[in-house]
Amino acid sequence: MKELGGLTHLFVCTFLFYFSNCMVIPAITDVTLEAICPGEDQCSLAIYLTGLQRAIIGLGALFVTPLVGNLSDKFGRKALLCIPATSVIAPTVILAYSRSTVYFYAAYVAQIFAGIFCEGSMECLSLAYVADKVCERRRASFFGALSGIGTAGIVFGTLAARFLNTSSIFKVSAVLKVITAIHLKAFLPESDAVVATYDEESSRPLCSSSSDTEPAPRLPAFRTIPSLSDMTNLLTSSATLSRVAIITFFSCLGESGLQAALLFYLKVLFQFSKNQFADLLLTTSTAGTISQLTLMPFLSQRLGEEKLLIVGLLAYCAQVFLYSIAWSYWVPYFCASLAILTVFISPSIRSMVSRKVGSTEQGLAQGCITGIGMFSSIIAPLAFTPLTAWFLSNEAPFDFEGFSILCAGFSMLAAFAVSITMRSRSSLASY
Repeated sequence: MKELGGLTHLFVCTFLFYFSNCMVIPAITDVTLEAICPGEDQCSLAIYLTGLQRAIIGLGALFVTPLVGNLSDKFGRKALLCIPATSVIAPTVILAYSRSTVYFYAAYVAQIFAGIFCEGSMECLSLAYVADKVCERRRASFFGALSGIGTAGIVFGTLAARFLNTSSIFKVSAVLKVITAIHLKAFLPESDAVVATYDEESSRPLCSSSSDTEPAPRLPAFRTIPSLSDMTNLLTSSATLSRVAIITFFSCLGESGLQAALLFYLKVLFQFSKNQFADLLLTTSTAGTISQLTLMPFLSQRLGEEKLLIVGLLAYCAQVFLYSIAWSYWVPYFCASLAILTVFISPSIRSMVSRKVGSTEQGLAQGCITGIGMFSSIIAPLAFTPLTAWFLSNEAPFDFEGFSILCAGFSMLAAFAVSITMRSRSSLASY
């Protein structure tokens, strides 16, 4: 309970952050189409611009996120958390003022800069903050709780978007983002990179664990600005970290590919609008919240992160493949409900990474994993955006609107295959 009390303000900031950011998601597709291609349900330019934005954000975040994580190891989590919390305000304020074509492009550019500093930094810094406060054996549960709080914010943000008109959505979101930044600055205590440990384990190295089958890696001394070599040395210093990095790459590639295509795909296939997108996101968020706040703490102690990762990736494969062949309007909602299992992926990965590094490398390690995800988000739009636009157009080589989503599923399948290998090796080593 003491650990939970020390994280209260972080949980509040996390909830408000995701609440305010996810309010705009159901409306952004309609806003984009209205600004670029008024009166049209299918617009290749909108798809390409969205993909370009994702690619630029991913490229920038690839370098910024490990840097921010490493700086937080030296200067504290709170100071660096203020960067993503404040950077997201400007794009929403612009769209709250006007959603005409000129203002849309202004918000588009502002969102690129905000995304570079926010896309992965908020998550990796929050996870590092939790790692500072929580003992090693309980981190998986608390990582799941943090993710669950964020998902709860998505639920309430989606509910708000469902009942507010488009103009009000951006205004309310802007106000909440300002409140989030103020609350973080005023009330969140600095973690001071003090890692909680059990009294009986105080003499044991943080990186070691009775369940680990390999010694904790000896990490090099990093500079303030980590180089590519520094990050490579970190990820190759442990077989577990190497395999987790591969899983992260393929799973994030599949997830980014799905995100790049899904909204436009459903818009064309079933004429989904803001309300349907909100319902879909609400289904995903509700299932994820219930799972992370109830199932995840229970299962992580009994099954371990490796098995939970396998279950989550298998469910994600099923979800993506079903999306690609959706034959009725209810199929996307069923796919969204599989989030009750897919939400196991991120907390499991983050817990395994946190377990393998020391207290002074938590920010950098989480930043490196996030950076790999950002690298995938660069590749995914470049690969899946043209594919999506092609198969949603009248010039498709064959009639399969969900072909790009199917391809994203194969990437997720590769991550699942690696996770099985990792688990089987761990099991063999335990005998």
